[in-house]
Amino acid sequence: MIKENLAAVEQNMKAACERAGRSREEVTLIAVSKTKPVSMLKEVYDTGIRTFGENKVQEMCQKMDELPEDISWHMIGHLQRNKVKYIVGRVALIHSVDTYRLAEEINIQAKKKNITVPILVEVNIAGEESKFGTSAEDAMLLVEEIARLENVRIEGLMTIAPNVSDAEDNRLYFRKIKQLSVDITNKNIHNVSMKILSMGMTGDYMVAIEEGATMVRVGTGIFGERIYQNS
Repeated sequence: MIKENLAAVEQNMKAACERAGRSREEVTLIAVSKTKPVSMLKEVYDTGIRTFGENKVQEMCQKMDELPEDISWHMIGHLQRNKVKYIVGRVALIHSVDTYRLAEEINIQAKKKNITVPILVEVNIAGEESKFGTSAEDAMLLVEEIARLENVRIEGLMTIAPNVSDAEDNRLYFRKIKQLSVDITNKNIHNVSMKILSMGMTGDYMVAIEEGATMVRVGTGIFGERIYQNS
């Protein structure tokens, strides 16, 4: 099932890139493996995928210890400041930085290890109360504040679009966040790059690619429905 799912996702990504006049190499597929057992991650790994996204620090750290070291791990879920120390230096990218205080804690932990940590600023582009992320209005100011931290580097923006039945309904939001990234780029802020746009999930990644996504986060489209364990 996983091989077939991945083949379908790959085909869809190629088609979306072609429609947008983009190269397939411009877009990274992140296999969102939250709640999935290591055995399923190994299946995906065996197809050649090396980029995985997790929502919870503890679950990600456990999987890191059990899986090959050449995997690029992405923290895509809400990150609490007291958990930062467990992932700094171990993850390739933190997508979900939405406050200065969180960025400050990442900076503190990065200094201890003498490294620079790449992050994305999470923007709640649709202004949904149920979602984390800075508002579109406050994003520029937050980027400017975080940019002053020495051991953190902003590489772009991330957003979680609304859960819609028709992916076309999210095109507007993807366009808005793309425009925001252009506006930030035009400010030429030191220590800030807007090369990454992490947007688009199983239901709308094709539209996201057409509107400029450089990373798409696909879970259900690869692994099937989520497995929730009773804690």
